[in-house]
Amino acid sequence: MAEQTAEQSAEQRSVPVGEVELCVETFGDPARPTVLLVAGAAASMDWWEVDLCRRLAEAGPHVVRYDHRDTGRSTTGRPGAPAYGGWQLARDCAGLIEALAVGRVHLVGLSMGGGIGQWVALRRPELLASLTLVSTTAAGGVDRGRLPGPSPEVSAAFAAPPPDPDWTDVDSYVDWVLAGQRALAGRIPLDEPRVRALAASVHARSIDPAAAGNHWLVVGGDGDASEEVPLDVRRITAPTLVVHGSHDPLFPLPHGRALAAAIPDASLLVVPGMGHQVPPAPTWYLVVPALLDQPGASGA
Repeated sequence: MAEQTAEQSAEQRSVPVGEVELCVETFGDPARPTVLLVAGAAASMDWWEVDLCRRLAEAGPHVVRYDHRDTGRSTTGRPGAPAYGGWQLARDCAGLIEALAVGRVHLVGLSMGGGIGQWVALRRPELLASLTLVSTTAAGGVDRGRLPGPSPEVSAAFAAPPPDPDWTDVDSYVDWVLAGQRALAGRIPLDEPRVRALAASVHARSIDPAAAGNHWLVVGGDGDASEEVPLDVRRITAPTLVVHGSHDPLFPLPHGRALAAAIPDASLLVVPGMGHQVPPAPTWYLVVPALLDQPGASGA
């Protein structure tokens, strides 16, 4: 696994976006088309692994990953008391795209990051060159009542979540993260040493790792009440790829199929064995070419 300490930190910078500063890391030539990686809820940029970012950048594009507010080195508030609500994390993403001044981006969003991508595609379509939605479900325009819910194991974990770790103790935090990753994995064996190393990196980089839980207090909260027109993925115009694991226990595969069917001209990549997760290394042979095949993403 690539070293993710001093070399990584040296490449990171803070970008002012509205009332916050978001920590950003870039790979490759900024003159090339930009692929923007948007993490899921309560997740810092670290989960888009350095090796994956470099693999993408070596194929041509400029790759950007960032910490949402309340994660990593971005502006962090008090745990349990988010000073924002609803779709603010999506507005942060749109503001970051403008602040980067790299033109339209190829946005790749995971889980909640996929919801953010849908919001940007519908509210700020001029910011996107293409959209890739990974391990997510429709933010609107699809009857989710007809789709299957989480697996019994995931439902049980939501009903009786494990106790919080000792946030000051890296080993306690890593064990807690690993348990969550096990619950969301599919049929591909979880690389536990790799996950442990990533979780330790998150703990070391985070201003306050407990604050990431603020996302769970706002996701799905006030909706998009400031907008008159509800979100409807059937109105997305950006070229769209849906990437979904065959064994996603949170959003089972019918969610991905319904999302791809609802977005005009979208394509669907089903990743065998993948769960609800950033595509793990054994899937990169399949996922990376698909990301680079988005129109104009590789710069070729």
